[in-house]
Order: sequence, then structure tokens, then C-alpha cells
Amino acid sequence: MQVSNPNNIKIYNLSSGKSLPEFITDKKKRSLQKKDVDLRRRIELIQDFGMPTVSTTVKMSPDGQYIFATGTYKPRVRCYDVNHLSVKFERCLDSEAVAFDILSEDYSKLVFLLSNRTIELHTQQGRHYSVRMPKFGRDLCYHPANCDLMLVGAGSEIYRLNLDQGRFLKSYATSSPELNCVTINPEHHLVVVGGVDGRVECWDPRSRQAVGVLDCSTSLQHCVTDDVVPKVTCLKYKGPLNLAVGTSTGQVMLYDIRSNRPYVVKDHRYELPINSIAFNDDNGIVISSDSRAVKLWKENTGEAVTAVEMESDINNMYVVDNSGLFFLANESPKIHSYFIPMLGPAPKWCSFLDNITEEMEENPVQEIYDDYKFLTQKEVQTLGLSNLVGTSLLRAYMHGYFIDIRLYHKAMAVANPFAYKEYRKRKIEERVEEARANRVHVKKLPKVNRHLADRLMTRAADEELKSGKKKKMKREAANLLDDPRFKSMFEDPNFQVDEESEEFKLLNPVVSKQFEKTKAKEEKLAQFPKIQEDSDGDHGSHDESDDFASSDEEDKKWVKEAKKVILLQQSKQKSKSAPQRPLVDKQQQKKMSKPQIFHLKDDVDPGKPFTLQDLDKLGCEEANQKREAKKSATLEERVRESEKKGGISRLVHSDLTSGGKQATFRMNKVTKESVRKDLEKEHRDERRRIRRPASKLKTAKRKNSFFK
Repeated sequence: MQVSNPNNIKIYNLSSGKSLPEFITDKKKRSLQKKDVDLRRRIELIQDFGMPTVSTTVKMSPDGQYIFATGTYKPRVRCYDVNHLSVKFERCLDSEAVAFDILSEDYSKLVFLLSNRTIELHTQQGRHYSVRMPKFGRDLCYHPANCDLMLVGAGSEIYRLNLDQGRFLKSYATSSPELNCVTINPEHHLVVVGGVDGRVECWDPRSRQAVGVLDCSTSLQHCVTDDVVPKVTCLKYKGPLNLAVGTSTGQVMLYDIRSNRPYVVKDHRYELPINSIAFNDDNGIVISSDSRAVKLWKENTGEAVTAVEMESDINNMYVVDNSGLFFLANESPKIHSYFIPMLGPAPKWCSFLDNITEEMEENPVQEIYDDYKFLTQKEVQTLGLSNLVGTSLLRAYMHGYFIDIRLYHKAMAVANPFAYKEYRKRKIEERVEEARANRVHVKKLPKVNRHLADRLMTRAADEELKSGKKKKMKREAANLLDDPRFKSMFEDPNFQVDEESEEFKLLNPVVSKQFEKTKAKEEKLAQFPKIQEDSDGDHGSHDESDDFASSDEEDKKWVKEAKKVILLQQSKQKSKSAPQRPLVDKQQQKKMSKPQIFHLKDDVDPGKPFTLQDLDKLGCEEANQKREAKKSATLEERVRESEKKGGISRLVHSDLTSGGKQATFRMNKVTKESVRKDLEKEHRDERRRIRRPASKLKTAKRKNSFFK
């Protein structure tokens, strides 16, 4: 199964996958399916869903139980039962089927329009009746109301074959020289045909007259030339009023049959005829196909939704009703099945698709036969195997042959005997290159910010950083090294980071400390050879709790280191601002450190205090003098005195308009008072903890006096 995602819409190709060559026996196919896992995992929606060479048309019965497909070669029709997902019956035809229709609700009644002008009617037993029409037919449509089979072809008439009477009725004569397609609206039974002159004619089967003619070429003036006129190749009704018209130049026009102008024109831009049109009513999407691609677009605006392209040409498309499954008959043996969940769910008979499609997504691979080798004609001649052409050893296919892989190896050994030596030499060179790749690579550090680049490289290459915050750090480090926006940081000297500066140490205390430790460790390890020991324990497994714990430890470590660096910087600033003491010689320092003997002076001033009593008297006198000075001092002198003691802080403003001054006084908190309050609060808390309330005391219960 192949999955594509154009325009963010998933498209599942259910027919893609490894296939088996048809020329091998059934026994060989079964043995290959047992050995090959890819063959067993492929999705085969319907068994043998295809034709021997080419499939031309595909349809589903009205009851949704049977799928019919026609193709060549030989011309045949196959009926598939969706309940068993296999072929119900197969019938060969005398000529290639151009178109067919289902007359009953199931598989019991069919009608085929063959390329030799023959109309064949089939029942359950097989071919029931055949009749020829006057000209080569191109399309047919059945009108169940009056049992008329409408036939159009290389003529201007609409031939009517009445299946109830078993004879041709009078034809409808149109204005077009030839007709390509015909359809009937199931609600008002209006017959619509499209001609080669770009006209659409509508006929009423009740009056047997044309009720309207629509010229589609007038809406496609850019496609009309003297030699080329857009032909009508496909018609499809949606409800009683909307009609889709497909042209030979690759345009799809949506009409309201009450108007002669289209309200939407969609161009496939391949200039290929439109062969099929379908509507998805749930999403308002139109699905149209030409021989190259299937396009999905919005009905109201014509905006493209998505597209499906194929390698082989598309002949016909059928969309299963009310689902996202559709089939493509094409110029290859397989009838391709596509599933688009956006259009709708899988049909009831293959509801398992909804679960399998997501489970079995795989990368697109080309179809290769492992047991066979494809050789062109030139390669066959080079190997000297031309004498095997026409035998069972060489199977002709397209422009070459399939050969058994064992025979191919033998032929290669004979044609090129030195191939093994060349193969061995090439393998040795590959092993040597792998060994070189496993060697230790020296990290090339830039000239600018070498330490920063080294830390980033180490973090990006660390395999232990696998989850959480560390994984994000690893990803950011790798992005920083590869991002061209930060290229100048490792090349321009102006971006050099000074790791010895105070600003760097304050902002990155842990980084600077770790850098010093790493540098010292590297200097020690450089003296010894590196020894790697494999520990038996499993150090790789960790959980999210370890990540959170490590991150908390890192935060605590960062706070401690930051405090240390800040204190160190503050001490350095204080030492710089403090006055420097004069240098003292060691001899003077020794003399000063020795004990000295003090002597009383003889010349004592009688006016100065000498004894303790004199000091007391002097202190009382000084205190009295200060007290008297305070009484006579002004307010400004008192404020200055309090500022010296530290009790009051004053702010003086002299920017008043009157020229005066304004002073603001702020009382500082008294530390003793706050200490006293804290002590009282602690005492109250302590007494509250140790007290014993009376509620805890238990009294003995008094006994009832009745039992005395």
C-alpha cells in the first residue's frame, strides 16, 4: 500500500505493493508468499481485481453487491462479489466492449455495446440475445420508465431500442453531426446528449421533441480555433437542475439547466478529454478524471482540493456511493483502488480499511521481482544469451526479458571472471571507510570564543542529555552552532567574551567555576593516558524524577556560587575604597609587638584630672554644661545634634518660590524597642505552647444511684 499526502490530504493506493509475475505457476506463487513478508503484508482488496492486459470500464450494481469490469485481451467481462471479495464469474466477448449498463438491481441482466456495432444482452445463464445497430456506437443509457435503450454513436441520431417490444423505435434526430455521450436524469427523465460540435441537446421522451440546445463552445472562447472546436465527451447529472459537462480540451463546466452560462468552469490544464465525472454531495466536491489524473475540486468555487496521478493512462473512473473509495480502469492489468478518508468512510463490505490503512503505511517502493532479473536486448547480447531467446529461460517483457537470477549469476561469472575480485576490492574499501569514520575526530574550535564553542560542542554531543530540560539545552546548543545568524560571534573579535571580568562572573558564577575546575582537570588528565572502563550497572536509564532532582540541585548550586561571587566582589570593592595603612618593616613590627613599660610623668598639670574622684567631678560639670546648652539651643542646633547621634534624618529643599526652606524629618526606628517586642512575643508564644487548658481534664463519671 502506498500513502501520499498532497495538499495535506491522505490518499491510500490500495493496489500498490509488491506483485508476483504472472508467468510463474501457482505453486511457485504460494511458496514465494510464504517466504516474502512484503507479499504477505500487501492489501489485496479484491482477489484478481484486474484484466490480462487493459481494463476499459468499471461499474457497480445498484444494490452495491457486485462490481463489473470489462477489458482485454481477450475481450471479457468479470463480475466480482463484494461479500466474498473474489470473482463470481467471467465471460468472454466476441469484440471489445465500448460501454455497458446494468439493467437489474443485481448481476442478472446486462447490456453491452461492442466495437463491431453489436448490442449483446446477457442474463444469469450467459448471452441471451444480440442485435446490430446501424452505425458504430460510442455510448448507451437505459431508461427504465419506458424500457428504452438509448444508443449514440457516429451519427446524428439517438437510436432507441425498446427492450419490452424487442425492436427499434423511431430515432431522435439531433443537430449535431456525431454524438459522443448520453445520460438520463432519474428525476424528470430528461435525455441529454453531447456532440462533437460542442453542443448539448435535451430531449423529452414524453413529447419526443428537443426541449433545449446548449452551445458549450461559447463559454470556451480561448479554446475555439478555426480547426479545433471543443467536443462534449462526458455528461453527469446532480439532482434535477445541475449538469456537469466535460470537454475534449480538458474543461469541466457546471450548469444550472435553467441558464445557458456555466456558474463554474474548471480546467485540468492537460488538454486531454474528460472521461468521467462524479459528485461528492457530503463535502460539495466534484471528482473529474482525464487520461492522466483525477482531480478533486470544490463545486461552488472550482478551488483545487487534491489530485491523484497515475503512470498509466486512465480509461474510466467509478466512485462508490457515500464513501471515499473509487476505482480506476487504466492501461495496465490492475484496476487501481484508491481510498480518501476525507470523502467519506469505507463501504460496509470493506469496513476494515478504516483500521488497516493507518497500520500498514509504508514508503513507496518500485515493483521488483527478487527471483528474476530484467535484461535489455543489449545486455542479453553482451552476456552471450541470445541463443536462449524464445525458450522458457528468457521471458519476453516489454523491451527486454526476465531471466532467473541464478542463471544470471552464472552468465555474469562466465562473461566477467574478474567480477568477484572487483566486488571483493570494493567491499574492502567500504570496510576501510567505515573504520575511518569510527575514529576519534578532533574538534576544530574557532579563534574567537573558543571556550564557549567547546562547551556548546560538548553539550550537543552529550548522549546522556535525552529528556526534559537537558534535552532542550542540547537542542539549543546544536542550533546555536549551526545557525548562520550567530556566525560572527565565533569569527569577529569584537564579540569576544571576557570570562575574567566581574560582569561575567556575576552573571555566570557556575560557568566560571566549572570552567576553572575543567581546566585544572584537563591539565591533570593530560599527564596520564585515558582509560575507559565499562561499568556493569545501567547508567543510561533514568526517569523524569531524576531530571527534576538534578535541576533542583543545579539551582541550589547556582545560588550558592552566586552568593560567593557577590561576597568576593564586595570584599574587593571595600578593600579598594578603605585607606591603606603605611607599610611597617618587620624589625619595627617586632619592636611594637614586645611589651612596653609605662612611666608616670612628673610634669602633671594641676588643672587636669588625676584621680577617679577628679574624673567624676569633671564628668558632672560637663554634663551640667551640656544640659544648660541644650536649653538655650535653637531648633536647628538640636536637629543637627540628633543627626549626629543618628536618631533623625532630615531632607532640606530650597526650591520654594518664596525663597524659603522646607525641611522633612523622619524618625528612625529604635532598635531596643523592636528587640523588646520580639522578646515579649516569643515569651507569649512559649507560654501558649506549654499551658494546659481545663478542657483536657477528665472527671470521673458518677454512677447511677439506681444500681446502688
